[in-house]
Amino acid sequence: MKKRNLSRILCLSLVVVLFLLAFTGCMGNTATQATNEDGTLKLVDAANLSEEVKLGFMDYVKLPFSYLLSWLYDLTGNYGLSLILFALIVQILLFYPTAKGKKGMMKMSRLTPRVKALEAKFGDDKTGYQQAVNQLYKDEGASGCGGCLWSLLPMLLLIPLFYIIREPITWLMFHGDASAKTVAEIQNVFITARNNAFLADPNSALANLNATGFYWQMEALPFVNAVKAELAAISPEIVSMNTRLLGVELSTVPHLMFWQYFTANGVWNSVGQFLLPVLSAAFNLLSTWLSQKQNNTVIVNEKGEQDAEMARKSQQNNMTMIIMGPLFSLYIGFIAPAGLSLYWFVQSVIRTVQDFFLTRHYKKVYDAEDAVKQAKAAEEAAREAERERLRAQRRAENPDGMIGSASKKKLQQREKNEQAAKEAAYQEAQRTEAEREAEQEARQQKLDGDRPYRRGRNYDPDRYKNNKE
Repeated sequence: MKKRNLSRILCLSLVVVLFLLAFTGCMGNTATQATNEDGTLKLVDAANLSEEVKLGFMDYVKLPFSYLLSWLYDLTGNYGLSLILFALIVQILLFYPTAKGKKGMMKMSRLTPRVKALEAKFGDDKTGYQQAVNQLYKDEGASGCGGCLWSLLPMLLLIPLFYIIREPITWLMFHGDASAKTVAEIQNVFITARNNAFLADPNSALANLNATGFYWQMEALPFVNAVKAELAAISPEIVSMNTRLLGVELSTVPHLMFWQYFTANGVWNSVGQFLLPVLSAAFNLLSTWLSQKQNNTVIVNEKGEQDAEMARKSQQNNMTMIIMGPLFSLYIGFIAPAGLSLYWFVQSVIRTVQDFFLTRHYKKVYDAEDAVKQAKAAEEAAREAERERLRAQRRAENPDGMIGSASKKKLQQREKNEQAAKEAAYQEAQRTEAEREAEQEARQQKLDGDRPYRRGRNYDPDRYKNNKE
């Protein structure tokens, strides 16, 4: 398999694996909850859980981001605004690897026509083709996975960022310093409050709290004040948070059939939650499509001339990858709280702006390289045209092909032959018609004397003469 296709498959596989790792257990949020016979939720077995706080490697990666998001919330007093600023700062921190990834992808796009030409040249010779491609990448300073690997770093950071957003109690209030037992006890407080509300009024907001789902910490934030006394007995770190932005609740999961929840959740809240995943996916699609289209503007041949046909084919070949990410984002947006869609939406907007300016910058760099290539190609074409003109001139001046280094003897023989030809032509011009006929007759007689039977044994020179008489 070609290295270019392998790198594309590798990048795609890494993206899929990262998303699967990040959202492992997402469906637990929509799965059937463990309930008792009366419809109440079963409590978590906190007694057998450890009180020891254990932090792994990824937990230490989460810590600085958790402090950052917590500080932004203290600064703004709104969870939505803190998520927007958080996405902006994260994108700024990841600007360098983003720029490196963009540069690598644009460089790979530039080499597409030349790789295709090598593929046509070598045909079934896979070894020769691979060696030629590797040499091309080496000469151009490109790598088959260079752009993908640099783009992978921001994706790796999505995992800790996702868990910080998903678990605000653990990371924004405790900053990871909470044991599994403490978290379970907090969860049981919300489960108990939910069960009591469900028995009193099944249609109340608290009665519909998904207290055992994958996103229970986010969904529980609006109800902190309802169980403030119980939570204070566990830890004073737990505080209420403002999770509404422009009247849209960010801690709950959007509904695909949002119109059915106008009465329970409010018209604007239901519509706003529905629009966040849609806008996030739409802008993600637009961002990816524009990025790919801008990458294709630098596709050039070996002379530095833009190859529009190859750019069009590249856009078509990458259409599956362009569509897959936004569709996945849309799917996750309807099974995760709206705050995650808000984060993705803001990130897509910032990434699109970054991509625009990075493309302009690197396009100027590559345009300068193309100008140099075009100038060299023009100079080579001019030199070749001049060489051809000189060859044509020499052929006209020397039709016999005598070169300047010919020996003196050859030149003398040539002059002698030319002089003999001129004398023969002069002598031929001076002879009369009678002399030519006499010479022809003598030549004929000589032939007859040398070969008396050359006309056949039955030849009779007087045959037609006798018949005429």
